[in-house]
Amino acid sequence: MLNCRRGAFLATVSGMGLMLAAAAAPALAETLADAIALAYDSNPTLQAQRATQRALDENWVQARAGYRPSVSAQAQANYQESRTPAKARGLIDTNGDGIPDTLASGRSVVESGVLALSISQPVYTGGRVAAAVSAAEADILTGRENLRRVESQVLGQVVQAYVDVRRDQEALRIRNEDLVVLQKQLDESRARFDVGEITRTDVAQSEARLAASQAAVQSAQAQLAVSRSNYAAVVGQNPGDLAPEPSLVGLLPADVDKAYDIAERDNGQIRAAQYTEQASKARVAAARAERMPSLSVRGTLGYSGDIAPLNTDQYSRNVTGVAVVTVPLFTGGLTSSRVRAAIERNNADRINIETARRTVRQNLTQAWSTLLAARSNITSTDEQVRAARIAAEGVHQEQQVGLRTTIDVLNAEQELRAAELSQVAARHDEYVAAATVLIQVGRLQADYLTPSVPRYDARANFNSLRITWGWVPWEEPMALVDSVTVPKTKEKPLDPPPAAPAAPKK
Repeated sequence: MLNCRRGAFLATVSGMGLMLAAAAAPALAETLADAIALAYDSNPTLQAQRATQRALDENWVQARAGYRPSVSAQAQANYQESRTPAKARGLIDTNGDGIPDTLASGRSVVESGVLALSISQPVYTGGRVAAAVSAAEADILTGRENLRRVESQVLGQVVQAYVDVRRDQEALRIRNEDLVVLQKQLDESRARFDVGEITRTDVAQSEARLAASQAAVQSAQAQLAVSRSNYAAVVGQNPGDLAPEPSLVGLLPADVDKAYDIAERDNGQIRAAQYTEQASKARVAAARAERMPSLSVRGTLGYSGDIAPLNTDQYSRNVTGVAVVTVPLFTGGLTSSRVRAAIERNNADRINIETARRTVRQNLTQAWSTLLAARSNITSTDEQVRAARIAAEGVHQEQQVGLRTTIDVLNAEQELRAAELSQVAARHDEYVAAATVLIQVGRLQADYLTPSVPRYDARANFNSLRITWGWVPWEEPMALVDSVTVPKTKEKPLDPPPAAPAAPKK
């Protein structure tokens, strides 16, 4: 596997000849949806976060174990050997009656054993277990929001890598076209120089611009190789022939005020902070529950007797049953201190909700402003390209009749290429800004971008743990009684994803 990955990354930085060969080969266009589906299924960062979430689900099972019985078995074998020296016979009192014993033998062996089975069942924990379960549920919901955030980050990287490759492919195409035009211009300048229409200076100007264009092509190739490697790192394979990215307009809010409202409901950072506050609130209840009495019952069944010779009919049986009520009376202030500490941690988590809300609003404002600026730049660069193309054509025609010099033509071509590159960059920046807005409002999710692809359901693993090994039917009524004074964890709803994917950009 490691060798395959290494080969994929080495292929990304292959030379110019391999790039041209790959470009010439016919292939089906790879779409952004394909890249998202592949990354969603195989990205290691996302896979690791899902495994972390599954491990977090186990905290609920571990907390619920406080309602369940515990069973243990104990087996004990005893061996005792006593030896009396021959000279000491008749002088040693072995039974403690004050009369020296007369021993027929100087050695005695006793082999015995004990087998016991113990069962302990909590009946009422004063809310301790219920608080731990409630905190575990809130932690799980926090983990799901963190998983959503990681998914948004990974898909944002996919979008960034996809449009970076397309931008750099377009930039390389523009640079190559510029190289062709400048080579043709140099050939024309040399021909005109040969017939005495222009000077050596004009030829040198064409040569200088051609050399600069060649350097720009090399830089564009290097930048494309970098973008391809970034794409391979996040998606899992090298980019092929990339199709135009689909429009994100259908997923974007109509205005910034609606964006704020959606972010308040769906942003993973805000939701995670809210669930974290619920978890710490449950831990306050857990700390207070340490003052409450608890009730449990224990039972033991045991057998004991000689092992050698083994005779089970002579074994003695011991059966005990105990009901234990524990009432905390005085802990030296430890419980009260823990309660105060839990309350302050809950206060901090409550304040962190507002911190997360302000951070999201700030990031959303910046992303929205960047999006508006990028849209304006698209309009401006489109007009710039249109005007620069007309100007370049006009300068070429005017040069033919002697109204323009070679440097005028070269400058016009340079301005046209710069305008085309600005146009490509503006469209790239607008798409990235739109994706950033979707991240902030909590909508850069596979559910929204590729609704037809099967989704990973974090709830499925949790639901499978509801009834597992160790579950007992009486834990549900116990949980109802134990949770009377414990705050319940409340899950906030999410906006449903669209029924159909966004239409492709034309």
